[in-house]
Amino acid sequence: MEFVYLGIVIFLFALSIFDLSVGVSNDAVNFLSSAIGSKAARFKLILAVAAIGVFVGATTSNGMMDIARHGIFRPECFTFEQLMCIFLAVVASDVILLDMFNMLGMPTSTTVSMVFELLGGSTALAFVKMMHDHSLTYAQLINTDKALSVIMAIFISVAIAFIFGLIVQWIARCIFTFHYTKHLKYTIAVFGGLAFTSISYFLMVKGFGTASFMTPAIKAWIASNTSTILISFLIGFTILTQILHLLKVNIFKITVLFGTFSLAMAFAGNDLVNFIGVTLAGFSSYQDFMAHPGADPTTYLMGSLNDEAKTPLIFLVMAGVIMITALTFSKKAHNVIKTSVDLSRQTAGDEMFGSSRFARRLVRGVMNSTEYVIAHVPENVKTWVNSRFNQDETILEKGAAFDLVRASVNLVLSGLLIVVGTSLKLPLSTTYVAFMVGMGSSLADRAWGRESAVFRVTGVISVIGGWFMTAGAAFFLCFIVTMIVYYGGIVAMILLMATVVLILWNNSRSYKKKMSSVKKDEIFTELVETQDPKVAWPLLSKHFLNTQTEVVRFVADTYVLITDGLVEEDVKKLRRVFNDLDTQKKHWKVQRRKEIIGLRKIDPLVAVEKNTWFYLACNSCEQSFYCLKRMCEPIFEHVDNNFNPLNEEYEKEFAPIKSDIITFIRDIAQMIESNEYSRAIELREKGNEMKATLSNLRKEQQQRIAKSTATSLKVDFLYLSMLQESQELIGHFRHLVRACRKFQH
Repeated sequence: MEFVYLGIVIFLFALSIFDLSVGVSNDAVNFLSSAIGSKAARFKLILAVAAIGVFVGATTSNGMMDIARHGIFRPECFTFEQLMCIFLAVVASDVILLDMFNMLGMPTSTTVSMVFELLGGSTALAFVKMMHDHSLTYAQLINTDKALSVIMAIFISVAIAFIFGLIVQWIARCIFTFHYTKHLKYTIAVFGGLAFTSISYFLMVKGFGTASFMTPAIKAWIASNTSTILISFLIGFTILTQILHLLKVNIFKITVLFGTFSLAMAFAGNDLVNFIGVTLAGFSSYQDFMAHPGADPTTYLMGSLNDEAKTPLIFLVMAGVIMITALTFSKKAHNVIKTSVDLSRQTAGDEMFGSSRFARRLVRGVMNSTEYVIAHVPENVKTWVNSRFNQDETILEKGAAFDLVRASVNLVLSGLLIVVGTSLKLPLSTTYVAFMVGMGSSLADRAWGRESAVFRVTGVISVIGGWFMTAGAAFFLCFIVTMIVYYGGIVAMILLMATVVLILWNNSRSYKKKMSSVKKDEIFTELVETQDPKVAWPLLSKHFLNTQTEVVRFVADTYVLITDGLVEEDVKKLRRVFNDLDTQKKHWKVQRRKEIIGLRKIDPLVAVEKNTWFYLACNSCEQSFYCLKRMCEPIFEHVDNNFNPLNEEYEKEFAPIKSDIITFIRDIAQMIESNEYSRAIELREKGNEMKATLSNLRKEQQQRIAKSTATSLKVDFLYLSMLQESQELIGHFRHLVRACRKFQH
């Protein structure tokens, strides 16, 4: 039996390695998004600074492992067998949950996931113990205070961080404006002094707060001399900042990199328990059990876990190395960072979230309230404030989503709020604080314009909703897994290990497949970044050309699949087409929105000229999707219900015109792709001829229906509908040819 438990411990360590990699992928957004979003330095330099912070934080930390040992449950009430079941279920659930969130590119809290997994697993076995011993109560077995404090932290972190991010960034922007280099002479020293003092204090309290060399005496001295330390820091850093500014050093870049280091270090030092705490608790339990030969795992109680954790240095060093490796090479980390950066972007960009009803109503309500407030603000005040928020003067690094002022505020304020929360004994989550400060500061910077606000709000709601889902999913998943493992015994444990490996392997394959299918829109990225209308027009033209070509080719392929699906009575093919139509339409809407943004980048006179033809082309594309939908829906229903197939007469009659339609659409796709419209008139005339042919076929079909028997009416009307939609489709593509030619030339 000891070999089984040894195997579980080894598996826990293996999963912890993976947990460290997926965990740092998720939490990287906390300390990297501001530096990467503002392009404060080269990507490799930012990663190097963060990596050093992570390694220092991991190796100087004692790991804060006690929460996994006795922070949630009371170990003296549980046996060795029960705790090993809980630990195995917690680590397995944690790895699966975090990997799923990383695949979706959604930041979540590793602290919440671990706490609620421990709570779910221990609750499951607490119920088992209470059923066998009615004298036991839930409060005797579970420490509910910690779980409650984490739930409170969600609300506190979200509200406080967002509001303070909004207020502080608004003040900072009023001081520096978007053309911040003009207003540094008298302000940069004060800003630098406050920023570096805040970050340094954050490092002392949070970064080195759990370090082994921070003895109670040192902590007491810092606490009793806090005012003196802060004043000394403020004076020293203010003088140093002014000197560096006179030497032409960019203070904002140093602030961003210093803040990145401090947040990375605090993350590694305080959140390490989320990744390896449970495994080390399991390892300690195994060591204690093996130290008592002959002990029965079903009766041996684990009161030894109440002792303070003493984490070996080798484990901390190895954890630091693994996190650095994951931070450097993980594509999932970059995906999660992209979510946070995109939601904070100063300009309208590639919005990854759609629009929701709640977001639309919230945006409308806020706009109405804001208009009411603005109406009562004196005109001279409005003029002054608007002059400070003139985005035409924005200074952005090439490829940056926002400027260095906002990045500095994000990092300084995040660190400061976490320190204040720690001193007030409020368990503020680094994930929540870092993300919501970024959202508040982007709103203050007027980055959420009317064209993007609803998408940004939907994104923020989705992320916040994901945080709450984490708690619920972690609790119930671990509850169920613990029950299965406990009652299933060794067989269930082995099956769980195999299932976890299989799920992770499948998720990895799915993620690689998803990433390979995602094409980075480099043309749009260049279009958003350029400020030159002469550069913007060729980029917009190329993007428009690519979008129209993609849509036309999709329509041609889909038309073939729909008509073939009817003839062959292939339900699977039709169902796939039905789903693909919705997906492609959503994708096309995203592309259309990008091109509308592009129209604002080109010369206004050119935009007015091209506007009509752009919207005519968009309308033609949209109507072609509707045509295909109207064709596919009744055909799918007809075939799915096993109604009479299309008879041979209809097949032979439709085959020639079907071939002509497909050739016609593909010729249009080739013409648009080559941007050569010499055949435009010829194709439009060919379209008229096919419309006339289809019109004659419709009249013939109507006459057939008048003479048809009741048994064949369904397929007769279906064929008539297909002819009508084909005719409509040709008409829309005739308009598309004209619109594309006029737009491009």
